[in-house]
Amino acid sequence: MSSRGKTGTLTRRQLLSGAALGGVSLTIGCRLGRSSAWEFLSDEQARTLAALCDQVVPADDFPSASQAGVLDYIDRQLARVYRRHRAAYSDGLVRLDTLSRTRFGRGIAALSVDLQFQAVTAFAEQDKSFFELVRNHTLEGYYGSPRHGGNRDAVSWRMLGLAEPPIRGRAPYDLTKGSTS
Repeated sequence: MSSRGKTGTLTRRQLLSGAALGGVSLTIGCRLGRSSAWEFLSDEQARTLAALCDQVVPADDFPSASQAGVLDYIDRQLARVYRRHRAAYSDGLVRLDTLSRTRFGRGIAALSVDLQFQAVTAFAEQDKSFFELVRNHTLEGYYGSPRHGGNRDAVSWRMLGLAEPPIRGRAPYDLTKGSTS
């Protein structure tokens, strides 16, 4: 068959390029239609999650969880490898905000830090599994590698007095000594 194909039919190349263009258009269209800067979270979910994460790792001499990029980490993971936890996050964040509104008359993000602590404490007793999931993801994001979206500027490593660990397989070599430095 010639590269032009028969009249009225598509060549394989035309079909593949059309499919690729359609995929790009769909991706851009879906992204432009979102009103959130997040990959998975809505802005409201991000505010609720920030309040929750900041109770797990509050600010002191070092940044809080949200200041250290934990929300970026969690959002990025929910859009990728933690897809299975999307429903848990969507439902759990609604439950937390509902508890806050019931007890304190406002969503958790609008409460003082002390009232947020009370709301999160009550919520953790009510919904241990979701709280533990978020707590684990918060700690992963805070102490993990900055390349995954959290631990902005390696803040937790500096807090612990650690140098940035080398990436596995990329240890610097001092060729004059014949070993790793």
